[in-house]
Amino acid sequence: MNFSSIGYLIREGFKNIWSNRIMSLASIGVLISCLVLTGSAIMLSVNVSTIVESVGDSNVTTVYLEDDITELEAVYVGKSIEKVDNITQASFYPKDEAILAYKDVLGEEVFVNMSGDDNPLPHAYHVVMADLSQYDKTVEQLLKVEGVNSVSSRSDVAEKLTSLNTLVTMMSFWIILALAIISLFIISNTIRMTMFSHRFEISIMKSVGATNSFVRTPFVIEGVIIGLVSAGVSIGALALLYDAVFKAVQNILPLDYVPFSDVMWFIIIAFTAAGVIVGALGSLLSIRKYLKKEGNEILGW
Repeated sequence: MNFSSIGYLIREGFKNIWSNRIMSLASIGVLISCLVLTGSAIMLSVNVSTIVESVGDSNVTTVYLEDDITELEAVYVGKSIEKVDNITQASFYPKDEAILAYKDVLGEEVFVNMSGDDNPLPHAYHVVMADLSQYDKTVEQLLKVEGVNSVSSRSDVAEKLTSLNTLVTMMSFWIILALAIISLFIISNTIRMTMFSHRFEISIMKSVGATNSFVRTPFVIEGVIIGLVSAGVSIGALALLYDAVFKAVQNILPLDYVPFSDVMWFIIIAFTAAGVIVGALGSLLSIRKYLKKEGNEILGW
């Protein structure tokens, strides 16, 4: 295929869009809506994951050491705790510091008697886990560390946070899948109408020996153009909508959200790829039955 043929096919792709501009605009509108909703689902999932991670970081678990462990020995136990998989941070919490939290409750006299060598509290470590879904497994490993007596149980919190993250991820996946199918269906119908209006030209091209790729290319180009235009508009619309919505949310709930700039390139690449793939695939699916026919068969003669 020479350069002049490529230029002709590209021009035909643009002409197809113009000749069916009403349906093309409808397809672009639907695809923009689907991409914006898809992007919203992605951004929601990213933000929920970030919030869950930040809550997980602040959800400190306390590891209590054996009663007879000295402060020096506790330091060595801490080294072993830091080596446990899934532990990202382990902060030493000496018993002398822990007893201070009960000073007001115990009263000055009792507090003085319980301080120093008579302190009944054990040394402890405050640990942070990287993945809360591995909470139970991590606790089992911690209990195997020599010098560790017990671990404060926060499995219910870990389970709820993990379930929330999984739920949002699954919902986002099904929303994206459903919207992709809807977009594919709309674009397929648009291309199908374009091919119907050009059925005489397709019949003539097939009669004079045009290859399937030559007949197919203008319609694929049409689908790709629809996809690219939709992706470009969707990226701009999502950026404006996202920042506006989350700034409004911050006025109600002071939560840190992921700036659009942090995921901008991912969104650009994903939307561009999705627009091109959905547009091209919709065209290929629509034209497939025409390529199986020859000449007058296309016109039903």
